Amino acid sequence: MRMWSVTPAALDVKALVACWRESLLAQAVLLGKTKGYVHHPQLTRFRETADSTVAIATFLAYIADEADRRGYHFNRERIVETPNPQMSIDVSDEQLAYEWRLLMVKESQRDAKAYRNMVAMPVGSNPLFHVVQGAIAPWEHVLDLNALDGLGVLASSEQH
Repeated sequence: MRMWSVTPAALDVKALVACWRESLLAQAVLLGKTKGYVHHPQLTRFRETADSTVAIATFLAYIADEADRRGYHFNRERIVETPNPQMSIDVSDEQLAYEWRLLMVKESQRDAKAYRNMVAMPVGSNPLFHVVQGAIAPWEHVLDLNALDGLGVLASSEQH
């Protein structure tokens, strides 16, 4: 399960669809409608809000907005709460940078066009998130991105 902190505009098609589906699963978990994934670390930041179901609904709405922008149709009727565009969850700059680099590696390996678009855009977050200074979140399972980066995109992106 990956509910990206990065701007939905940076997600390639596979990541956007997966984020939608996994976030719908997260919504079900937060509503107590499933027995699986109840301890998934990605849910921590939603549980820490005053209203986790509104938080995940808001996250889902921003994912659906990006799908609409691209001409896709994600069924908003599956969002069970009313999103709150004033809601904000803090995400650290290091968490966002880690996820950006992870997505960059993934896109370089599966979607060259999406990767080129991502390289050209500034690092940005999902509108739900407010970027603050800090370390990678304790719930994150940090991967060795250099080991995953078979094409060397991280080294080339750091030179720009």
